[in-house]
Amino acid sequence: MAVGNPNRPKAEKGILRWIDDRFPMTQMWQEHMSKYYAAPANFWYVFGVLSLLVLVNQILTGIWLTMSYDPSAEGAFASIEYIMRDVEMGWIIRYMHSTGASAFFIVVYLHMFRGLMYGSYQKPRELIWLFGMAIYLALMAEGFFGYLLPWGQMSYWGANVIVSLFGAIPIIGEDLLVWIRGDYLISGATLNRFFALHVVALPIVLIGLVVVHILALHEVGSNNPDGVEIKANKGPDGIPLDSVPFHPYYTLYHDLGGVVLFLIGFCSVVFFAPEMGGYFLELANFQEADSLKTPEHVPPVWYYTPFYSMLRAVTVPLFGIDAKFWGMLVMFGAIGILFVLPWLDKSPVKSMRYKGRLSRFALLMFVVSFIILGYLGTQSVSPAKTLLAQIMTLVYFAYFFAMPWYTRVEKTAQPPQRLTGRFISIPQLVGTILLIAFLVVIPLMLVSTDAEAASAGNLNLDHVETNFNDKKSLQRGFKYYANYCVSCHALGYARYERTADDLEIPHDLALANLIFDDALIGDLIENSMSKSDAENWFGAAPPDLTLAGRVHSPDWLYTYLRSFYNDETRPLGTNNTIYQNVGMPNVLYDLQGDVIQECDEHGEHCELHAEGNGSMSLEEFDLAMADLVNFLYYIGEPVRDKRQQIGVWVLLFLGLLYILAYLMGREFSKDYH
Repeated sequence: MAVGNPNRPKAEKGILRWIDDRFPMTQMWQEHMSKYYAAPANFWYVFGVLSLLVLVNQILTGIWLTMSYDPSAEGAFASIEYIMRDVEMGWIIRYMHSTGASAFFIVVYLHMFRGLMYGSYQKPRELIWLFGMAIYLALMAEGFFGYLLPWGQMSYWGANVIVSLFGAIPIIGEDLLVWIRGDYLISGATLNRFFALHVVALPIVLIGLVVVHILALHEVGSNNPDGVEIKANKGPDGIPLDSVPFHPYYTLYHDLGGVVLFLIGFCSVVFFAPEMGGYFLELANFQEADSLKTPEHVPPVWYYTPFYSMLRAVTVPLFGIDAKFWGMLVMFGAIGILFVLPWLDKSPVKSMRYKGRLSRFALLMFVVSFIILGYLGTQSVSPAKTLLAQIMTLVYFAYFFAMPWYTRVEKTAQPPQRLTGRFISIPQLVGTILLIAFLVVIPLMLVSTDAEAASAGNLNLDHVETNFNDKKSLQRGFKYYANYCVSCHALGYARYERTADDLEIPHDLALANLIFDDALIGDLIENSMSKSDAENWFGAAPPDLTLAGRVHSPDWLYTYLRSFYNDETRPLGTNNTIYQNVGMPNVLYDLQGDVIQECDEHGEHCELHAEGNGSMSLEEFDLAMADLVNFLYYIGEPVRDKRQQIGVWVLLFLGLLYILAYLMGREFSKDYH
């Protein structure tokens, strides 16, 4: 008895035939893989599959993170540190997710740039572009809702700044603001709804949009660098002459090498630079959110900064409406205008290879404006930077508004009838990169002044070496912390047992010498002073030091600990050159002794002079502080050395895998020309 549609392609027998009678698996495989014919392409076409790869990474790592995450204002920050420290290999899952967020936007931006460069939005691919832009919009929303979840200082205040924009909408703004937050302030209610949207609603939308994006792509066929419709030249078998089957050409030849190279870069960040200088993981987010302590500068995460710059570039109110509202319109307009791009381009050709000089110049300036705006969004405001942001915003919009004109009037070259298969030359590539770098750097240099650099808080710091393999140093550092710091400063996210094991301290010695109350070896290293007592005594509770080694550099901590000096004008008789007007006593006084600040007659240049009347010599004190800093740097991220060791082996494996992928690709290339 015949089962299913007899006209569909099916396997002849076996389990595959059983499935095909009930589900069109073979048909789908042929339509979208083995008998889907696409044009051979250059490396720009690898970013589509990389986007899919990163999406899968974000979904899988996100699922595992939610298993241990606490979506409450009281527990969110601590649960992240719990994942990092107490969940087996939880740190790699968190780093894969945080790095994956930035990687997602990198590959998506490059994927969109390829579309702009080769005209992948033009007829008949308008719907593909619209679905892609919907993915981009959903991705931005997904990133924003996830941005609040760590509940760190930058997460809290960044979300506060962005959400507050909706309050600028006339009439309905304030009510809309309360509705979005679920409260009158950013609170646990806001965190809960953002968590639900981030882990449930938007991933479903993203997956659906990706599916329809791919279906639309395979319906009309992929674009190519020449902008030639390959279906116009078919062989007697009905297969386009300038095409190759998606499988195995793209799956085993074209994309595999690109995927491995991407993984090498991705894993290099995960294992050796997960913070990426504060751009992937902001340093302020290693401090728990504090609604009473506003950071001096609250930039959004890097992939939003071009649009944030446009928001800040609007400084003049119009028609009695606040400038913030118009800035919000400009910001959203910068994204919205991308949706109508297919109808703005009037060029008779698709690819930038055959467009005129005006289109090439416009695209060049668009890229330059986007990069400059992105950088300015990470910086504090100044009149010169605001002016530059305004100019670059005009350049950004000019690319789109002028497009119907310059694409219509410019002279274009005649595209070939068949694919050329040519690639950009190395001199052209290098020259283009150098030109973009020049056009980006020069304007930024003009708006950067020595005065602004000085105001950024640059400090002359003393260098200190850290070494997690020096167990004796770490043990001494733990001892100094227990003797001089623990009564006020907790290590509330670290545990005695883990710390003792890492530092090779027997549990009985730790219990006898490092734990001064009835705490158990497996407990968190919390101090005995209550928060209320600390606030009464010092005006504010002393900060937890668990992540001090991540918020500050070892050099900063080392210099800070050695820079206390006598100051009778301060209530506690102590001040600090690094952290001016410090509100804590110098608990290290007995070790270091008196330190006098000596300034010149103008009070502009000051130096510290240690009297050397402490229980330690100056050299012994410096060594003790180096040990304490080494310990604090370790406790900030205990897995740092393990992370880097694993990273070496992962990169060696990926390097070997790339060699194999290259050799396999070279064999495949013999069959495709």
